[in-house]
Amino acid sequence: MNKIENDKVSHHLMAKKLTLFSFFTWFWMLNALNVKAQDPNFHIYLCIGQSNMEGNANFEPQDTSGINARFKVLQAVDCDNKGRQMGKWYTAIPPLTRCNTGLTPVDYFGRTLVDNLPKKVRVGAIVVAVGGSKIELFDKNNYGSYTATAPDWMKGMLKAYQDNPYGRLITMAKIAQKDGIIKGILIHQGESNTGDKLWPQKVKDVYNNILNDLNLKPNEVPLLAGEVVHKAQNGKCASMNEIIDKLPQTVPTAHVVSSEGCGVADDLLHFNIAGYRELGKRYAEVMLPLLKKKSKSK
Repeated sequence: MNKIENDKVSHHLMAKKLTLFSFFTWFWMLNALNVKAQDPNFHIYLCIGQSNMEGNANFEPQDTSGINARFKVLQAVDCDNKGRQMGKWYTAIPPLTRCNTGLTPVDYFGRTLVDNLPKKVRVGAIVVAVGGSKIELFDKNNYGSYTATAPDWMKGMLKAYQDNPYGRLITMAKIAQKDGIIKGILIHQGESNTGDKLWPQKVKDVYNNILNDLNLKPNEVPLLAGEVVHKAQNGKCASMNEIIDKLPQTVPTAHVVSSEGCGVADDLLHFNIAGYRELGKRYAEVMLPLLKKKSKSK
C-alpha cells in the first residue's frame, strides 16, 4: 500500500471517529438537557375514579382563593370557559377535573402536601374521573366494550376524554414526566362496583398497566385508595369498604384512606364540601409518611 492509499485509509478512519464522537456528544447533551428539564422536586400524582374523585360538591369562595402556586394541575381537557388548554400546567384552582365539575379530594390533598413539604417542592396533579363509572372503564384493553354500552348521561363525560379516559391519563402523564417525577397514584372508585369481590384484582391490573406504560416501579409509586361513604354515615355503598380495605392484600404497595367521619351529602353516596376537604387531607396524611420514609432510605 503506497503513501496516498495510506493517507486515504487514515482520513477515512478519522472521519468515522469524528462522526462517532459527534454522535455521542450530541447524545450526551440531549440527555443532559432532559435531566435538567425534569425537576426531582416536582412531585406528580395521577388521580382516577368516579364521581367522588371527579368532585360532586360545588366549591365555595374559600376553596378558590389563597391557593399556593406550588400546587399545580395539568389540564386533562380543554376548558375555554376557564382559559385553560389541555396538556398545560396551571395553579390548582378548582375545578381540577373538567370544566364544570366540583371540589375533589385532590384539591385539599395537594394543598396539604405543599403546606407540609419543603418550599423547594412543588406538587402537580392529573385528574381523570368519570361519574358513575365502574373500574372497567380504566381497563386499557377492554374499555371499548364498556363505553359502547355506557348510558346516555355518561357519554358527554366520556367524549371529553375521546371515549378513552385511561389513554388520556397516560398521555397527560407522559407530558408530566418531562417536568417532574410521578410519586403516587390516587384512586376513589368502588360505588359502581359494590359487592364485586374481583375489584381488588381489577384495580391491580389498572395499577400495573399504568406502571408498565410509564416505566414506573411499584415500590416508588404507592397506590392510595379512598373508602366510599362509611357505614357510620349510613353510606348506601358502605359494604364496599370491606372489599376496598382488602386491597393491600392484592396490591402490596396500596394504602387505604379512611372515610369515617367525613361529611356526607343527602344522597348518602357522595361527600359534602366539608367531607371532600377532610378526605383530601387524609389522602395527604397517608402520603406524607411514605415520602419521608423514602427520603430517609435514599
